[in-house]
Amino acid sequence: MKKTLTSAATVRGAFVSLVSLGMLVPMYLLVVNAFKSQQEILANPFSPSFGTATFQYLADAWNNPDFSILKGYGVTIALVLCVNALAMAVCAPAAYVLARTPKPISRLLLFFFIAGMFIPTQVILVPVIFVLRGIGLMGTLPGLILFMTATTIPFTLFVFFGYIRVLPRSLDEAAAIDGAGRYRTLWRIILPLMRPIVATVFILNSLSVWNDFASPQMILGPGSGVYTVTTGVYAAVGQYSTDYTKVFPTLLLAVIPILVIFVVMQRHIMSGLAAGAVKG
Repeated sequence: MKKTLTSAATVRGAFVSLVSLGMLVPMYLLVVNAFKSQQEILANPFSPSFGTATFQYLADAWNNPDFSILKGYGVTIALVLCVNALAMAVCAPAAYVLARTPKPISRLLLFFFIAGMFIPTQVILVPVIFVLRGIGLMGTLPGLILFMTATTIPFTLFVFFGYIRVLPRSLDEAAAIDGAGRYRTLWRIILPLMRPIVATVFILNSLSVWNDFASPQMILGPGSGVYTVTTGVYAAVGQYSTDYTKVFPTLLLAVIPILVIFVVMQRHIMSGLAAGAVKG
């Protein structure tokens, strides 16, 4: 029995190591090649170049006349904040009502809402484009905000529902005795208790919005003059570009902020998910 457990642990460890290696290799290539010349990248993209590494290519990418990385940061941060604010403003009351509704009804409504989690965003992009064009929001940042808010609502609602459902109803009863209505109970009592899961959802939604390429590329379009970090990188690099001294540094600048946020906030992500799991 002990040998069987040891073998299983070895297999799991080997599997996790292989998966981790497969995920780290692209990041390694990105970091290493961002400081190398075109000739060095083409000669051996996997070897670090300690002696000839230079920050010049990063500086050139930062000052690229075809793509202002600062503007890309600004638009993407505004998008992240607006999408999270709207999604949470909609999902917090909805999740609270569903969590306090009798089970058969709440489960049916919850299934209806979270069905969107199983539909790929790319599948609905074309119909959404026709809708946005009809209401005059195609090629605009508000149109993109509305669409990306809709895509983040299913996950946000699902997580909020699971967290609120197991909060004791005695909190609602005590608030009702004190004269508080449902909305006051939600904003004054329930939401303060949801801080860990709110932080977790905010970070995960931010990662999703920051990394999305297809939605802003299709909705904003190349002629709008508004671009996120991902679409700006695509425009800066060019469809037929082979200048890797521009490709790798620009990509590195695009992922550094979200990578730093994830590393710094990883503890909060795990603690929030663990708290939701324990409560569920």
